[in-house]
Amino acid sequence: MLLPLTLLFCACSGQKKHDTSMQEHKHTNALISETSPYLLQHAHNPVNWLAWNDESLAKAKAEQKPILISIGYSACHWCHVMEHESFEDSTVAAYMNENFICIKVDREERPDVDQVYMNAVQLMTGRGGWPLNCFALPDGRPLYGGTYFPKEQWMDVMSKVASIWVNEREKALEYATNLTKGVSESELIQKNTAEAKFSQSEIESIVEKWKGQVDNKEGGPNRSPKFPLPNNYEFLLRYATLNGDPTLLDHVNLTLEKMAFGGIYDQVGGGFARYSTDALWKAPHFEKMLYDNGQLVSLYAEAYQATKNPLYKEIVEETLEFVERELTSKEGAFFSALDADSEGEEGKFYVWKKEELEALLGDDFAWVKDYYNINAKGLWEHGNYILLRKDGDEEFAKKQGWEIADLKKKVKDVNALLLKERSKRIRPGLDDKQLTSWNALMLKGYADAYRVFGEKAYLNAAIKNADFILKTQRQKDGALWHSHKENRSTINGFLEDYCFTIEALISLYQATFDRKWLDEADKLAAYAVEHFHDSESGMFFFNSNKDAKLIARKMELTDNVIPSSNSSIAKGLFYLGHYLDKKEYLDVSEQMLNNVAGTAQQGGGWYSNWLELMLHHTNSFYEVAVIGKDADQKRTEIEQHYHPNKILVGGKKENGLPLLEYKSVEGETWIYVCVDKACQMPTDDVSKALELIK
Repeated sequence: MLLPLTLLFCACSGQKKHDTSMQEHKHTNALISETSPYLLQHAHNPVNWLAWNDESLAKAKAEQKPILISIGYSACHWCHVMEHESFEDSTVAAYMNENFICIKVDREERPDVDQVYMNAVQLMTGRGGWPLNCFALPDGRPLYGGTYFPKEQWMDVMSKVASIWVNEREKALEYATNLTKGVSESELIQKNTAEAKFSQSEIESIVEKWKGQVDNKEGGPNRSPKFPLPNNYEFLLRYATLNGDPTLLDHVNLTLEKMAFGGIYDQVGGGFARYSTDALWKAPHFEKMLYDNGQLVSLYAEAYQATKNPLYKEIVEETLEFVERELTSKEGAFFSALDADSEGEEGKFYVWKKEELEALLGDDFAWVKDYYNINAKGLWEHGNYILLRKDGDEEFAKKQGWEIADLKKKVKDVNALLLKERSKRIRPGLDDKQLTSWNALMLKGYADAYRVFGEKAYLNAAIKNADFILKTQRQKDGALWHSHKENRSTINGFLEDYCFTIEALISLYQATFDRKWLDEADKLAAYAVEHFHDSESGMFFFNSNKDAKLIARKMELTDNVIPSSNSSIAKGLFYLGHYLDKKEYLDVSEQMLNNVAGTAQQGGGWYSNWLELMLHHTNSFYEVAVIGKDADQKRTEIEQHYHPNKILVGGKKENGLPLLEYKSVEGETWIYVCVDKACQMPTDDVSKALELIK
């Protein structure tokens, strides 16, 4: 699998933070009224930045000036470099203000705007990334763009665009019209009217090609940089388990172990950085993103369920400790990201000098230097070491002649000491906006972790976050807001907000057997079908039909660092269709999968979430109903076993769910294993029920 252009060309760390002190500023622009940390970082630029809204776009039309749309996010290193070089320069700013309507966009707040103009720049240049700078006509149609521009080149580019607008307007209009047509037509898909037939051989063909692109020494893909891409490994784990493929299963376990041992994982404080710059998972771009950690918690929990590898449980525990400590608000909402930089240096908060560790650890340094590779393997830049591991605890304890329990206690004590010392450093900046879609990914992580490990605190965190989304982020008409910060919910929700929340609520239902979570998921699904679904293609648009129109209404089809919103809603509708016996949901889901099944041959990594759904069609899909006084206890027992092609439904009594009808027996607890609405004879023995799930 090749990396998306938007991954290959992004530089992801942060430098400059918004100054919240009371000091005087020479310049203040309209961004001062925004809540986005990224927009606030630019609030004192001499550029007359505007936020993306109807008023800003109307201003461009009224003044007949081309628009400069500059897109980035708070943890983007080169965004801040360009700001310092160009947007803080009064001469550059004066030229921008005179010739353009300048609009700043936080790509995390407005992924829809980012999609449109990223697509345009990729069509123009063959590459993309952030900062994204796109010049557009006063009506928003793209004209020219690129990513990072050094100051002199930036001035030259602006001069040429301004000249074309003044002197060659007809040429500019023609080019923008053609480019907009290309943006509108890309990633649209035709409805496949052929009968839906999904075969195991199709998936096998995709996986076989995929196997030739993996690194069976260090895990992950056979190239760098390396992104975790949790959904890729979730699919591969499920496929390998269902198809009895030990080689592929070994690759998944190798990858999860190498990531857990590498510098991409914060060995002291828990949690994963966004990606590794090398093939060894050693040197990350040190920013930590909520969406990565939410998905990785789900992945490692599922991998533990499948393998019982204690390392995976530790990774889940430590990552959730990090999330609770550093990314959770008092309301139970989750913040978006931690920057890579502090004090203007990437990774400074996380790396260590050898002398510093020697002084801190005393006699313990003798073994810690081997455990965390304070040697050539861990050496990074400027005499700094990234803590990373080579050996598992069993192997390391054996080398030291220690009991495994003694080693684990020593490691825990050392990590606590290092974490306490690290906390005295200047911290990386926190992007404290709370995005509904990313919160849902973390909510699902907590729910999945509870289902596997039974830790009550995980369930409490999941329920608290679900309440935040459904109470704070839901509008009066049932729609979702996308963003929240400082008691303000803003930006009408995108498809990703609905689909990820639906999947999270379904997992929360399976963790609790509380029907209200399914009912809430159903409400969101019905809203999404009404306001996002395209009956002509059978797919879903990214924007609601209630949103102001952009130059193109896009569909998100391919999976990336986050699964595509279309693949996620297709899965959510599939599960809800089974739970609620809603054929209309199942039909929509099947049509969507049928539309993309052929293109999935282009590369499994781009379609891994779609392929998970295809596994449900090509293998027996089990509905496991547990009903009676001991339903929760038996649910817990079932969750100790791994089977990726099932859903759980249950409760102490019937509650109107079709799968529970006529199954209750007073004073007893029964388990029904069903496929295609046909159930086996019930049993009260979990082990016997599991034998029926082949």
